[in-house]
Amino acid sequence: MTKMIHPVAGVVALTTIATFWLSTALSELFASHASVTLVKTAIPWGFLLLVPALAVTGGSGFFLAKGRRAGLIGAKIKRMPFIAGNGILVLIPAALFLASKANAAEFDTTFYAVQTLELFAGAANIALLGLNMRDGFKMKGRLRTRQRDRFDTKPML
Repeated sequence: MTKMIHPVAGVVALTTIATFWLSTALSELFASHASVTLVKTAIPWGFLLLVPALAVTGGSGFFLAKGRRAGLIGAKIKRMPFIAGNGILVLIPAALFLASKANAAEFDTTFYAVQTLELFAGAANIALLGLNMRDGFKMKGRLRTRQRDRFDTKPML
């Protein structure tokens, strides 16, 4: 059962974060302040889905690792503190701050500075979660690794 729950929770988490990021970027680029306010106030409600999905993904991943720390599992485990720290220390506080500022219609320099930070931190988490997903696919054999053929050689210096 855990083998099924882990990838589903991971996809839910990654899709949720990507939805937050894209909604933010698109509303900032192409929509009105009212739309930005709608997006910024909806994102904290999305934490009700995101936080449990990330917790289930992390917990089931540690369970599936069975104490192993080498190879692709080790790489995935090493990324998790950065993903969690980025979320807890940057993304969640930024989202709550931006929702508050947007509700007050305060689209000032501070709002856009925090918005920029949030977009960079969100992109980092999307990239790190994507790498974890890629490594999970490799471990399950769903993604083949590139094999060098006999003609693919590096030049000798």
